[in-house]
Amino acid sequence: MKKLNLESKGLFILLFMLGAAVWRVMMTHEATRIPEFSNFTIVGAMALFGGAYFSKWKGLAFPVLILWVSDIVLNKMVYIGEWTLFYEGAAWTYGAFALMALVGRLGMKQKNARTFLGSSLAIVLIHWIVTDIGVWLYSGTYAHTLAGFWACLVAAIPFEINLLVGTVFYGSILFSSFEYMKAKIPALQSVKIEVE
Repeated sequence: MKKLNLESKGLFILLFMLGAAVWRVMMTHEATRIPEFSNFTIVGAMALFGGAYFSKWKGLAFPVLILWVSDIVLNKMVYIGEWTLFYEGAAWTYGAFALMALVGRLGMKQKNARTFLGSSLAIVLIHWIVTDIGVWLYSGTYAHTLAGFWACLVAAIPFEINLLVGTVFYGSILFSSFEYMKAKIPALQSVKIEVE
């Protein structure tokens, strides 16, 4: 069998991200979902975390890919009841998510509370504006005027507040847990490992 070189740190980050995606699916399932906490999710933290720790193109590709796969599972289990690859407005959601991961890559070069909180606020603003452009254009709920777009943004405020709180809550767990493990486990210092 051909040997594949992987970075210990990269593999561990990927496992963190996959764990976050599983948590997202579990907490969005009908049995655990609380409507008042809609958008209190781990997705913002996933974007920041992946962007902050994965190198180069992986910092954008892996967070978006993991969000997409978890969306497919949620479409089947919760929302549509079918295996659906994309839903209406998906381009706006994934575009926003890629920009959110980019904020993690550029804004979290130093891992501290100040950059984390600033980046969390920035990604929520990105999510709010980009995804609401899609809602405004395609939902049929809002007039295609500046006033209609403003009404769309105002209607989304409670969801975005929940996204901010969820990002800070889950991001604190992801970042602090990973930094703690990185300090304790030498293999997480980007040492190469051999995988069969």
